[in-house]
Amino acid sequence: MRKVIASRLTESKRDTPHYYLDGSVRIDNLLQLRKEILNATGGKVSVNDVVVKCAGMALRDVGKVNHPSAGGGDSGGVDVSVAVATPAGLITPIVKNVEKIGLKAINSEIAELAGRAKLNKLKPEEFIGGTFTISNLGMFGISEFSAVINGPQGAILAVGGGIPTVVGSEGGEGVEVATMMSVRLSCDRNVFDEEVAGRWMQSFKAYTENPKSIIL
Repeated sequence: MRKVIASRLTESKRDTPHYYLDGSVRIDNLLQLRKEILNATGGKVSVNDVVVKCAGMALRDVGKVNHPSAGGGDSGGVDVSVAVATPAGLITPIVKNVEKIGLKAINSEIAELAGRAKLNKLKPEEFIGGTFTISNLGMFGISEFSAVINGPQGAILAVGGGIPTVVGSEGGEGVEVATMMSVRLSCDRNVFDEEVAGRWMQSFKAYTENPKSIIL
C-alpha cells in the first residue's frame, strides 16, 4: 500500500502544476460552538468536523474547486475525502454530500469510516473518488505544512493546529489574544486559477470564523 501511495504522490507532483495559498483563520467562535453543542446535546463534534463542513459550504459556493464534477462516479454533490492514518498507510475515506448534512452526522460518518479504514474494511467506492481532500495534522502539534493533491481532484487543504496569537482587537484599539489556525490550499493550475482559489479561501474563512452560519 505504501508503494501505491508513493507512486500516486510522485505522479501528482510530476504531472500536476501545484501552487499554494496560505491563510490564517481565527477559530475562537468555532471552539465556542463546539462547547455549546456538547453542553446542549452531549454530542461530540471535533474541530475537524467543523472544518470539513465549512470547506464543504465553501465548495458549494465556489463550485470550480469542487472537482471532478458529477458524472465521474461521484454523488453529484460535495464529497470530501478526509485523510486517515492506518497501520498500512494513509487512506482518504469520503464523506458524501457534506454541504447537505449536519455536524453530528459528519462526526459519526468520519468516526465510522475511520474505524473501518484502520481495519482495512472499506469498500473501494468509500475511498476512491471524492471532489476535495482535507488533511489535518493539528492534533499532533503541527502548525503548518504542505499536502500533495490527491488526483484527479483539484485541491487539498492542509490544516494546522490552533495557536494562541496576539492580534489587534476587533474594536480597533489595543490588542487581544486569539486562537489562530493556519491552512494551506494546494491547487492544480490545470483545474482553476488563483482568483478562484482566493475566492474559495475567502468563503472558507468566513464560514470558519462565523460557524453558526453553517447551522442556521
